[in-house]
Amino acid sequence: MTKPASPASPEEHKVSNFLRQIIENDLDKGTYASRRWAGSPGDAAHHAKGEPDQAKIRTRFPPEPNGYLHVGHAKSICINFGLAQEYGGVCHLRFDDTNPEKEDTEYVNAIIDAVKWLGFSWSQPGNDAPYQASDYFDFMYRAAEYLIEAGHAYVDEQTPEEMRINRGDFGKPGVNSPFRARSPADNLARFREMRDGQLADGAAVLRAKIDMASPNINMRDPAIYRIRRATHHHTGDTWCIYPMYTFAHPIEDALEQSPTAFAPWSSRTSARFTTG
Repeated sequence: MTKPASPASPEEHKVSNFLRQIIENDLDKGTYASRRWAGSPGDAAHHAKGEPDQAKIRTRFPPEPNGYLHVGHAKSICINFGLAQEYGGVCHLRFDDTNPEKEDTEYVNAIIDAVKWLGFSWSQPGNDAPYQASDYFDFMYRAAEYLIEAGHAYVDEQTPEEMRINRGDFGKPGVNSPFRARSPADNLARFREMRDGQLADGAAVLRAKIDMASPNINMRDPAIYRIRRATHHHTGDTWCIYPMYTFAHPIEDALEQSPTAFAPWSSRTSARFTTG
């Protein structure tokens, strides 16, 4: 008669997946063991003044407050907050509020209620408030000016239709904008005119200077700032230019020291940003 197998330990019952494998690999290698946390988001100099980070991992749930959450968001909440709890970390609730035309405080409050209803908290010692991308608008603007001064960004004043045509397609490389060769000084002056409300909505965008012939169409000089005269639910009418999602999001992650995030509700199954 075969002897019954010994009961498996709780550890043996734990189901692994690629998310846990990524986290455990980072923990085993000590990838973020030297990370410091100053108690609030900030740049490298800010965090260098802080203590060694007591959170073994930092994840974030970064919804845009432009509607009510659905079941996919609930899955992401449980994954990000759940993994943070499981591995002795912290999950940040951050509102990715870079599009004032569609966002509202009503959705902010609804999202907060949903996270709490699912049994999770983002509170950290000395800080009970969620984070907001709009808290970093000043930093993002300075980062944009830095790119311009370094020759890596330019103000494009083509019409949307001209930009669409000159972008090319999957079988045709893009064409450089006639404004791409402007000097950094001219671009900086024009960008400040955008900031100061001297240009109409849609009259210009700030684009990253990457490669108009890239086979990845997303790398063909993507827009990183646009003009939008819309009252923001958090910053009011302070700004009339707003950063694009793809520019803002990694900056938010870096300032918050949150290099790992998982977003199963969208095509971005997982996204990882290292803060160096």
